[in-house]
Amino acid sequence: MLVVMKAQATPEQVQAVCQHIEQLGFRAHSLPGAQRTAIGITGNQGEVDRGNLEFLPGVAEVIRVSKPYKLASRDVKEEYTVIRFPGTDAIIGGGSNVAIVAGPCSIESREQAFAIADQVAASGAQFFRGGAFKPRTSPYAFQGLGLEALQIMAEIRDRTGMRIITEAIDSESLAMVTEYADVIQIGARNMQNYSLLKKAGRTRKPVLVKRGMSATLDEFLMSAEYVMSEGNYQVILCERGVRTFADHTRNTLDLSIVPAVQRLSHLPILVDPSHGTGKRNKVVPLARAAVAVGADGIMVEVHHQPEKALSDGPQSIYPEQFAEMMTELEQIAAVLHRHVPRGIHVEAPAR
Repeated sequence: MLVVMKAQATPEQVQAVCQHIEQLGFRAHSLPGAQRTAIGITGNQGEVDRGNLEFLPGVAEVIRVSKPYKLASRDVKEEYTVIRFPGTDAIIGGGSNVAIVAGPCSIESREQAFAIADQVAASGAQFFRGGAFKPRTSPYAFQGLGLEALQIMAEIRDRTGMRIITEAIDSESLAMVTEYADVIQIGARNMQNYSLLKKAGRTRKPVLVKRGMSATLDEFLMSAEYVMSEGNYQVILCERGVRTFADHTRNTLDLSIVPAVQRLSHLPILVDPSHGTGKRNKVVPLARAAVAVGADGIMVEVHHQPEKALSDGPQSIYPEQFAEMMTELEQIAAVLHRHVPRGIHVEAPAR
């Protein structure tokens, strides 16, 4: 159920409607838009009595939302969600900007992380990705540096201004990632780890949800709904390829999901062509295609010595390739009247 407020509704009227919904035993989710405020209702097992709501001051109409992903749906919010990062000009979402996320699969050492970070920052990346906790197929593979990696990435943010995106794999790592990162990543293996999604939703930090290896569009959006149901509406989706019969790539990158998501949901969606292909020579071509199809951003793995990387070396592009890719993405975005921001502006702290 969705309560649509009148354009001239006051904050007090919006608050009164939310309180009324909660008195009925449900949960109210206020989602302000450019023209109106919509209030989503969750926790109801069936139809909510509209009569109790339609005549409250400031209410324009009450609409039944048929989709299971109520808060992620465009029925609730027509405008694109834009994720902003206080103190910077960086944004993810909104349709016009293409956010660029780059960095190694794993933080292997301070020297390695800074060597890559300095180069991707110089090429214009606004976001730095790096794994501190690595859920690997083999228990004997490199599992990440944990807290040390988070501290290294915090130093990188201080030096370059880039905002940090890194993965939490369980409740313990979530607490540490929340303290250090700007965006909490939920990886493909955890897309349907509903308890972790709900805990991430309670952090109030932006959460990036990667599509599971065999997830449908509805399942993907329902995972986002789990985060949003806890009151955190700063959710970013990420397509990273699905498992198919194909053997010429690591996964099959499903670019068709970008316009499909944008038709049904207001949430931003990034594309990860590194995991989506698993092969260096396919990363840049698929990054170009992702911008052309309308993705809100690109997430790529970059390593200055991929042949020595402790994880995902074959799909990591060189810094020189990243720099060239940035120029190409700028040109493609311009054709579509979009923009690839170069670098990040960080406001000086108030004195």
